[in-house]
Amino acid sequence: MPRSQNKVASHRRRKRILSRAKGYWGARSKVLTVAKHHIDKAGQHAYRDRRLKKREFRQLWIARINAAARLHGTTYSRLIDGLNKNKIEINRKLLADMAARNPDAFAEVVKFATA
Repeated sequence: MPRSQNKVASHRRRKRILSRAKGYWGARSKVLTVAKHHIDKAGQHAYRDRRLKKREFRQLWIARINAAARLHGTTYSRLIDGLNKNKIEINRKLLADMAARNPDAFAEVVKFATA
């Protein structure tokens, strides 16, 4: 009995891997085994960095809020504590955006939180 190769599926599999490696440098985009390795690694980095991105943005927002709060004579922790005690629910993303784009509104929030 002749050997079955299923060339269509094999070709499709190789094509899918190499198309995902398009734009990679040198053999990483041309040689199947090398491309496979680098696609796996890229997937690991993408998975990890989707989580890191959230942490890094939160750190950035906190740094921006702290810098703006210190211009108004308070600190980040005192500002957040004042907002929590006055039951104001503004997330850090919005506060950081407000501090950068609308300093007058941020000053009102600080005034209300520290009063």
